[in-house]
Amino acid sequence: MAVAQPTLIDVLRLSTTYLGEHGSTSARLDSELLCAQALGLRRIDLYLQFDRPLDAEELTSIRELVRRRGKGEPVAYITGTREFYGRPFAVTRDVLVPRPDTETLVQRAVEFLRARPGAELRVADLGTGSGCIAITLAAEVRAAAVTATDVNAAALDVARANAAALDVDVSFVECSWADSLDGGYDLVVSNPPYVTTAEFDAVDRDVRDFEPRGALVGGDDGLDAYRALLASIREHVTAARVMLEVDPRHAEAVAALVGEAFPGATATPVPDLTGRTRVLDIEMP
Repeated sequence: MAVAQPTLIDVLRLSTTYLGEHGSTSARLDSELLCAQALGLRRIDLYLQFDRPLDAEELTSIRELVRRRGKGEPVAYITGTREFYGRPFAVTRDVLVPRPDTETLVQRAVEFLRARPGAELRVADLGTGSGCIAITLAAEVRAAAVTATDVNAAALDVARANAAALDVDVSFVECSWADSLDGGYDLVVSNPPYVTTAEFDAVDRDVRDFEPRGALVGGDDGLDAYRALLASIREHVTAARVMLEVDPRHAEAVAALVGEAFPGATATPVPDLTGRTRVLDIEMP
């Protein structure tokens, strides 16, 4: 008697169980995304094909992706993409996976730029990584001339590819923070590393073992990158407004650093969807 081929829903269930047993906190979602990737489908299409039998080649493809996820590799690195602010961004292990928290920074920046008069607005995104902030701002505010910097050449390659894929014009500069920039900017934005050295050793393996440490760790107190960033802005550019993503636990400490670097600056805390401070919106003196 022939053995029945497993169907898509069978494989989804087995994959969900496996990933749940191997540490995934979103096992069902992960399984759906990986099955869709392996089969060349949209996630929504899976629901229309639950009874579809899978052949040996399809099963092998799914098992390999699920195996990688079971070892802790983030789904975004396996599929090569992550959605941010409604757009798909390519990601590699040279860049952080974009987080929903960072959309708070983008939303605040878009509101500021759209309300600011002027035919052309100058914006700088410092430490751009995948380019998700800079590219989104350029796409949402077409009057903005956006420059993005990063010290990591490989990260800039990813960002450039994302800008091209999304048909957005951004200037990319390889440098530390604002060190190779000059002149005045309407807005400077950044999402610096802010995980403490001790915290990094205790974070989920998905982050610790796969995402770039240099884009995450901000020293013993999590503030080293803010110190360097603020010094670089002070020495190389002028800005009407600066917006920084922060760890809610460090918001007051970052605001104090802003006050030291720019006496007279006013830092307004901006909450995320959970009500915790996620962004400091700084009106420069």
